[in-house]
Amino acid sequence: MLSITADKVNLRSGPGKNYSVTGEYGAGFPVEIVERNKNWVKVKDFEKDTGWVHKSFLTGDPHMIIKANKNTEEKINIRKEPGSKNKIVGKACYGVVFKTVQVQDDWVEVQHESGLKGWINSSFLWGY
Repeated sequence: MLSITADKVNLRSGPGKNYSVTGEYGAGFPVEIVERNKNWVKVKDFEKDTGWVHKSFLTGDPHMIIKANKNTEEKINIRKEPGSKNKIVGKACYGVVFKTVQVQDDWVEVQHESGLKGWINSSFLWGY
């Protein structure tokens, strides 16, 4: 697993700039390594989309993305401490990216780029 280092990073159909752009990722977006070809890495995201990214746009900094509630307005709870009975400090919807701070059992402490920090049950997340 790796994460994207910058905003507006192109996902390409093959390992090189001459291949067509098939998508775009933002900073922190987590991806799984599928294959390597010199300076290019084939990646897969949480929706199982695949494509190629130049290795200079990838980092080992751990990030996670909300995978729950696709195609709904429903949000998941972000809690002050790990555990479903703890105070809710925020909410997040499908596709929101967080930096991974730490993992404790089935809970992940995350931080959003806005500064919001809290705990989310790992069953709602994809990444590392």
